[in-house]
Amino acid sequence: QVQLVESGGGLVQAGGSLRLSCAASGRTFSSYTMGWFRQAPGKERELVAAISAGGTTYYRDSVKGRFTISRDNAKNTMYLQMNSLKPEDTAVYYCAAKAGSITLSVFYDYWGQGTQVTVSS
Repeated sequence: QVQLVESGGGLVQAGGSLRLSCAASGRTFSSYTMGWFRQAPGKERELVAAISAGGTTYYRDSVKGRFTISRDNAKNTMYLQMNSLKPEDTAVYYCAAKAGSITLSVFYDYWGQGTQVTVSS
C-alpha cells in the first residue's frame, strides 16, 4: 500500500514557476513508476510527466522544455518543476504510482488527493 500527498500548488502569473512535491509512504517507493497527471474543468485527466524506477522520463508535448520531473528515493518524494507556466496549465495536479513501466493511461494503482495550480494571464 502506498499513500501519496501532493503539495506546492497555488496561484501564479503566466511566465512564473511552481514546484510540486509528492510525498509517498511505504518502503517500496523506489520500485514504482511515478506520474503527474492533471485535470482541468470539463476535461479528461491527462498524463503530464512520468518517471520510471530506472529514471526513464516521459513528457507530454505541451510541457516539454518547461516542466521537469524528478524523484528522490531517499526522501520518498517526487517533484515536478514547472517553469514558463501558461494559463492552459491551470488544473488540479495529481501524483500517482504504479508497478511496472510508464504507461500513458490513467490506470495507475495509487493516487494522491490533488493540488490546484492556477495560472493567471
